[in-house]
Amino acid sequence: MNLDQTKQRMEGALDALRKEFGGLRTGRASTSLLDHIHVDAYGSAMPLNQVGTVGVPEPRLLTVQVWDKGLVKSVEKAIRDSGLGLNPQPDGQLVRVPLPELSQERRQELAKVAGKFAESGRVAVRNVRRDAMDALKKEQKDGKISEDEHKTQNDKVQKLTDEFIKKVDEILAAKEKEITHV
Repeated sequence: MNLDQTKQRMEGALDALRKEFGGLRTGRASTSLLDHIHVDAYGSAMPLNQVGTVGVPEPRLLTVQVWDKGLVKSVEKAIRDSGLGLNPQPDGQLVRVPLPELSQERRQELAKVAGKFAESGRVAVRNVRRDAMDALKKEQKDGKISEDEHKTQNDKVQKLTDEFIKKVDEILAAKEKEITHV
């Protein structure tokens, strides 16, 4: 069991969370807003950016130029069902996605979405912890480490997990502040 590797995987979970938060708009349209959306295409779920080009022609408008006309409905459905409160409007192979003005109600919705993203981040960090703990148990069972070493390493993994959960909470608090303050 390698503590550096465990830390690296937890950093990866934090990076994924930051990327998802980048998609939560707070005022201006951004192509990253649609990054996490997957479209049912060709029998599987594909990232939106693999079925069309996302653009920002205006500060409050996103567009998706769908490459395959047959996928326009799927793209529209995926955006509508994304939980972002967006109402896509197809226009031929172009899907226009006007971004609503951020009302107080909308800000609260976005804060809830941010909370869900943060919980996913916490789960990812805990999954890394579980994998590390399992590796430690196996090493102890195989006689590679003593019971005392197992306990010491377990404590280190738990401490690392607590640090990363705290970082997730800090990132969430900053994002919520960004969303809810005009």
